[in-house]
Amino acid sequence: MTPSAATPAYRRLSVEERRSQLLDAALSLFAHRAPEDVSLDDVAEAAGVSRPLVYRYFPGGKQQLYEAALRSAAEELQHCFDEPREGPALPRLARALDRYLAFVDGHGTGFSALLQGGSVVETSRTTAIVDGVRRAAAEHIFRHLGVSTAGPRLRMTVRMWITSVEAASLMWLDEGKQPPVQELRDWLVEQFVAALTVTAGRDPQTAAVVGGLAGEG
Repeated sequence: MTPSAATPAYRRLSVEERRSQLLDAALSLFAHRAPEDVSLDDVAEAAGVSRPLVYRYFPGGKQQLYEAALRSAAEELQHCFDEPREGPALPRLARALDRYLAFVDGHGTGFSALLQGGSVVETSRTTAIVDGVRRAAAEHIFRHLGVSTAGPRLRMTVRMWITSVEAASLMWLDEGKQPPVQELRDWLVEQFVAALTVTAGRDPQTAAVVGGLAGEG
């Protein structure tokens, strides 16, 4: 007789593995629905576990789960701009935007709820998490530009551009992901250069940055 196939042994997940599983399930749901439209029962069903188990890992309920999912998404977004400082700065920025826009594309309609606020579960803590993403992105950009300490005009220009990238990303989703993502990326890079060029007329530090970018070309 042919021995029957061995039944795969059940492996108990570690605390971190289980927590990661629940966060992945929540992020998957938030990618298509606003947080206020996602219940703990939905998360439990998506993860294939019971509702009490979700509460065991997130005793604060939906608010705690939402904030944990937001932090997870924020960490992923922060890494988008963590490009090796090799080669010209603008192609590096384009590669960072490729990763950023891929995140936006993958999270679909949940991008607004996850990183732009507008949710009934938004708090000062979630706002701080989102602002931390923007600050981290700005610091990465300053390093790509070779700036150790940005003055107020350059700092404002970069932060304003980051805000415009977020707004453009949301409108891109609303427009059915048109124009094509490569065109959107190139346009955002051009907007960055244009914003720096305007500021350069008023700020010597930014003028030096623009001159450096021109020299790379």
